[in-house]
Amino acid sequence: MSKSNVIRLVSTQGMSREQWLAVRRGGIGSSDAAAAVGLSPYKSPLSLWLEKTQRKPADDLSQSEVVFWGSTLEAIIANVYAERTGNKVRRVNAVLQHPDHAFMLANLDRAVGSEGILEVKTAGLHSAQFWESGIPEHYQCQVLHQLAVTGKAWGDVAVLIGGQDFRIYRVERNHDQIADLIEREAAFWKAVEEDIQPEVDGSASSGNALAWLYPRDTGQTLDCTDSPELNTLFDQLVQARRERECVEQQEDLLRQRLQSSMGEASTACFAGGKVSWKRSKDSNGVDCKRLLSEHPELASLYSQTVPGSRRFLVQIDSARRTA
Repeated sequence: MSKSNVIRLVSTQGMSREQWLAVRRGGIGSSDAAAAVGLSPYKSPLSLWLEKTQRKPADDLSQSEVVFWGSTLEAIIANVYAERTGNKVRRVNAVLQHPDHAFMLANLDRAVGSEGILEVKTAGLHSAQFWESGIPEHYQCQVLHQLAVTGKAWGDVAVLIGGQDFRIYRVERNHDQIADLIEREAAFWKAVEEDIQPEVDGSASSGNALAWLYPRDTGQTLDCTDSPELNTLFDQLVQARRERECVEQQEDLLRQRLQSSMGEASTACFAGGKVSWKRSKDSNGVDCKRLLSEHPELASLYSQTVPGSRRFLVQIDSARRTA
């Protein structure tokens, strides 16, 4: 694919947030790519599917401090990149579209010359560890998506870590990786178009999506005793819970033995690290039970209805529990 074939779908100059969200719903953007193929640590395919099928609005991150500082520092980081590399960068004020796969969209931070793109990132100190071996996988996916859409040869990622550690990483165009990414994104978009719910993946995002999809129960009981597949899942769940309990018991024992050795010491250092056992600061609280007992009239003045949530409980037949 020639890079000159990339489509400028719509200009972003003067575009409102509502217009931007409407365009995003029409395809997979570069920031969606990792979630669409199951590589995002923050969003599951199921959560993204809920947004793209317009069942659930996308989370509004416009007031997030992380998003604010990332946006505020973008121009500064791009300028520093240009100064340190000698590369000329320019804004691309448009949503770009793949000429052959219309669902693939991209909005670039900057274009670099005629062959490259620039993705700008900021990271806190707690995230520095994820950059030690290079670009985190979900950001690599984002850049590969942009290269797929634009046809560019390479993409640089300029990241400022902890406000003072500036790094530049490069992602070269890899045709095999891009072909695989396009195939996997196409499968996700087919699920959007045909309204086929993606599989769950065990992530917190996937669990939250299920809780949003099915917030209430009907009281109905499903008889799954004749379903080999579901019975296998149940057996695997029971076994996983037993294994987790054994691991937790072993962890408790090891922790308690270390605590016993520490006595009143606050910290213990070892060849491979350290542990601390410190008392938290005292805090003041309100004895709500006594307050309402002595002033019951306050209950009606400050009462509120808290929406209930569904709980998932596992009950094992007694015969199997003792087996």
